[in-house]
Amino acid sequence: MAARHGLRVDAVLVQAVIAGALSFAHLHDLAAAAGQDGWKAWAYPISVDLLLVAAWRRLRSEGPSRLAWCWFLIALVASLGANIATAGFLDLADPPALLRLGIAGWPALAFLGGTLLAHSADHHTPTAPAPTPAPETDSATDHEPVPESLPVPVLEPEPSPAASVDAPPADSTPAVPPVLVDHARKVAAEYRDRTGGPIDTDTLRARLGVPPHLADAIAAQLA
Repeated sequence: MAARHGLRVDAVLVQAVIAGALSFAHLHDLAAAAGQDGWKAWAYPISVDLLLVAAWRRLRSEGPSRLAWCWFLIALVASLGANIATAGFLDLADPPALLRLGIAGWPALAFLGGTLLAHSADHHTPTAPAPTPAPETDSATDHEPVPESLPVPVLEPEPSPAASVDAPPADSTPAVPPVLVDHARKVAAEYRDRTGGPIDTDTLRARLGVPPHLADAIAAQLA
């Protein structure tokens, strides 16, 4: 099975080399018939093939686009046209003026196509992610969302029905995430720089968008 696979790949490469050599020769003959002699006749097939490869690589790397398809078809028409023209459809001893015009204008056209393919890109507008809903707080708190970069504070579980309603819990200090404390320190420092005094608990609670008991715990750690 491996030998058959290697033979198939080799046959494809040989076929590609033969087809490329024939197309290269036809483009050279057409350019020479249109009055491009010497090294210039050899430069035309190189230019056509390079434009064809550049457009194809653009299609493979960035997906279908009008720009890449346009220049790919232009280079393909130039290559196929040379193959057809040298097959006896045109008198290469006396080529028409339109052919001379096309050969003479090809360098500028190929330069434009290569520049656009190399230095332009299709800009796709990224889709904005859906906004994250703000966590619900108590009715007494302001409806200001907690910053997205901070974790949502975990509220303490409600006491069991057997516990007394009026009796305070054994440990009334809620656990405050360290990230939220660091953010509160930045808010307090900014407030102190702007007003010249320490931030009060109500302002801190409004800035952070947290419940009152959590704001009191944070203020205690900032003191």
